[in-house]
Amino acid sequence: MVEAEDIIGGRYQIVKLIGKGGFGETYLAEDQHLPDNPKCVVKKLIFRYCDKARELFEREAKVLYRLGEHPQIPFLFAYFQEKQYFYLVQEFIDGLELNKIIEEGKNFSEFQVISLLREILEILVFVHQNQIIHRDINPKNLIRRHTLDPQLLEEVGDVKGDLCLIDFGAVKEVCQVDAQGQTQLTVAVGTPGYIPDEQANGKPRLSSDIYALGIMGIQMLTGVHPINFQEDPDTRKIIWRNQVKIRPELANILDKMVHNDWRKRYPSAIQALEDLEILATSG
Repeated sequence: MVEAEDIIGGRYQIVKLIGKGGFGETYLAEDQHLPDNPKCVVKKLIFRYCDKARELFEREAKVLYRLGEHPQIPFLFAYFQEKQYFYLVQEFIDGLELNKIIEEGKNFSEFQVISLLREILEILVFVHQNQIIHRDINPKNLIRRHTLDPQLLEEVGDVKGDLCLIDFGAVKEVCQVDAQGQTQLTVAVGTPGYIPDEQANGKPRLSSDIYALGIMGIQMLTGVHPINFQEDPDTRKIIWRNQVKIRPELANILDKMVHNDWRKRYPSAIQALEDLEILATSG
């Protein structure tokens, strides 16, 4: 593990560990080569080194750099290898993770859910137009910039600032390449409860992101965490409509987003956004 005060890449001084998982570690750092030492995020990937892993890492770093052109996706400042580890250095998003707002047992209104889904889909339209799958849409990977004190928040609408989408899951696949250059799928990239079947089987689609986002919408309406959703034992369809009072048009959109068969979902963000826009303008 990298320690506080360590210098990575000759310029990024570690401040503290802010996240750790099976794929790597995430640190808050300061750039010592710029005035006022601005904060940044340093991600250290844990992987078995091979030429294939390096190739994938460089490819995904280039993807992140391109996606960082969007103002609501962290910009990639640098990527490099040091002591057999790969590192990414990205823009630090100062804000509040949505998982601090979307808590179990808390219900959101139809208006709030539609508003938030539209915000996220607007970012995903850019991502999907670049033929990129995020792979890990969930409340923890969405941050609202410049937030108020969480204790003062009563609804999503009280949070000021742009919503930002972070932590693209494709980079984590670098950590699943073995010494022979083969991808190991023993650990699914994604967050339990938000992963559709095809993604769990190592074949994610653009519509896999739509599934995860639909799950978030149902979570907000019902106040139930996805891992606790009830399913029909025969169809495996999520049972949730009996827990809320919303327009059937919104319920139909959400059911289409979370359909078990990826071919029956919205194929990408633009189609889902179009239906939500129509619903929002219809009152």
